[in-house]
Order: sequence, then structure tokens, then C-alpha cells
Amino acid sequence: MPQGTSDQLTFNYGGTALGFNPANRSLFITGHDWYQLSAEISIPTPSKASDVQSLPQATLIQGLTDATEGKLNQVHPSGAEAKVGGHLVYNGKLYISSYRYYDATDQQFASHFVRPLSLSTRSQVQGPITLQNVPARWVAGYMGLIPSEWQSALGGPVLTGLGGVPIAAASSVGPAAAVFDPSNLSKAATMLVGYPLGNSLAQRYGLSEAGGSNSMWNLTSQVRGVVFPTGSSSVLFIGRHGTGEYCYGAGGESGACYDPTNMYQGTHAYPYRYQVWAYDANDLADVKAGKRKHYEIQPYAVWALDLPYESSSGAHQIHGVAYDPSNQVMYISQACIGTSCAPIIHAFKFAL
Repeated sequence: MPQGTSDQLTFNYGGTALGFNPANRSLFITGHDWYQLSAEISIPTPSKASDVQSLPQATLIQGLTDATEGKLNQVHPSGAEAKVGGHLVYNGKLYISSYRYYDATDQQFASHFVRPLSLSTRSQVQGPITLQNVPARWVAGYMGLIPSEWQSALGGPVLTGLGGVPIAAASSVGPAAAVFDPSNLSKAATMLVGYPLGNSLAQRYGLSEAGGSNSMWNLTSQVRGVVFPTGSSSVLFIGRHGTGEYCYGAGGESGACYDPTNMYQGTHAYPYRYQVWAYDANDLADVKAGKRKHYEIQPYAVWALDLPYESSSGAHQIHGVAYDPSNQVMYISQACIGTSCAPIIHAFKFAL
């Protein structure tokens, strides 16, 4: 990743909220976690290397900028602590989502912004916008295109969602996605999959998201991207999952919750893995048709995702996912690699 001369101008501890720009065959991406600035970077020809220093490096197309022009935190009444959840290029405009990271009061009321693709264009940001008929914080993250052949059955062209953020009662306790139309933001969105705390994904299997261990979901699980590959009926949610015994408390090697990747007070289920939750689009279509509730459907498969480099902390976090439908390539931002805690972007080619 290209690096600047200060924390504010670096991608270290960042690399979140990927969005593919077909006009430039590039990626929109967020920089250092403290600043939540957006940039556009090139996609070099992917290659493999035994060490990260030998990998090809992206170049800046548009430098790190506050793409919401100071409005990012306005999705919540407190006006504080919001993060960029996703970028989407659609019909020549840039859509940005934002979520309150720690929403203990469950008061987030808006989620999306829209602006020109040029980050230097000022005073044309619209938002924050409330998507009607869906919980704002459930839809304030990743976005992904719906293939044209599925748009009628699912009710629109784009999925937007967010799963696995602090305060389970104020978020989806499992992968989440709603369908919406970016060109008509006044039209109500529809939840196609998402799990309230009383009907979590783990509970669909008779398990607990806050006890024991399971392969489906616990309160350390995170989803940070959705991809619906063209020519398939699979909707893929990408993130991470703790496979060990769930524990709440202090982590570290000597804490109440053994977790060498995280010493802080909070949720733990060491060890962690990158994970994919795969859903059948026909199940989402049943929800849109009113045949099932959005918390009643389950993934048809869940599997570990192997990536070639180990994260600096071992926390195995995915920071963003984007998809190029014309070339059937999925881009995944692997968080915090090497001593600088920089992201690495992996490219996966679908063979359907």
C-alpha cells in the first residue's frame, strides 16, 4: 500500500471499506483507523511472493480525504465515533456508509452518503441519508452489487449490510444485508437477512452466541463484506470468527479469557480464523416475497478462508471486500500485516 508521512496520511491500521471503481479499475479504501479518510488506489497486476515486501504496491489515484466533508459522525445523535463502513461506485457516483462503532443506546438513525467520484469536489455531499424500513446500524457497512438476473427477485440492484459490531442488541447477530436502490434513496429498503439478538444465527442451530464454542457465530464474529458472483446463486459474506470457547473479560496470556491476540476487556474466542458464510439467493428471494423472515434463513455452507500471510496480532480480521463483476475478481483487505500493521489486498478469481 502507498504510505504517507504521518498517521493521518497512511493506510497502516486501516484498509477498510473497499469499493471497486469500474471506470478506473481501482479501489476506494479508508486509511488509518483514527481518521477515517477515503482514498482511491490503483490495482497492480496481482502476484505471489514469499514475503510481503516483494508484493506489487498500489499507487494513489486520489489522496486521503474526508469524503463526507465533516458529516461522517452525523448518523448518530451524539455526533461522535463513527466509522466509514463501505464505498460503492454506482451510476457514476460514490456512495459511502457510516456506522457508530459503539452504540450503547441504539440511536443510530442514518447510514449513507452520496457524492461525486472526485474526492476534490466540495460541497456536493448528500446525507446522511436514512434508508427507510430497516435498522440504520444493520445496513451501515459493506455494499455489493446484485447481478441483473437476480434484481427482480430480490427487489433491487444493491445489497448493504453490517454484522458483528459492539453492542449485540444494537446490531445484527449474524450476517446482514438489505436490498436498496441507490438511484432512488427515498424508496424503502428491505432486510433480506439479519438476526436480532433474540433470534441470532447461533440460535438457529440451537447454540449460544455468548457461551461455549461453535462454528457459526459468536460475539467475536465479524462480517466486513458481501459478494454476489455473477452467474451464481450464492451470496457470500466475508469476515472472521472465533472458534474457541467464548469468554467475556480481560484477554492476553494471563487474563481471565486466554487470548494472546487481544489483552483488553471484551469478547474473546481464541483462536480466530477468516471465514465465509454462504447463502442461497433463493432463500433471500423467499424473504423478499414474504415467505420467510429475514432471521429464519441459514447459510448453506460455512468455511474457513485461508490467506497466505499471518496478521501481526493473530486476530485474523478482514477489513473490506470489493468485487469486479466484469472480470469475476473479488478483492479482500487482510488487516494488519507486518510490523507497520498495513493491509494487504488479495485478489481471488471466480471460476463458475
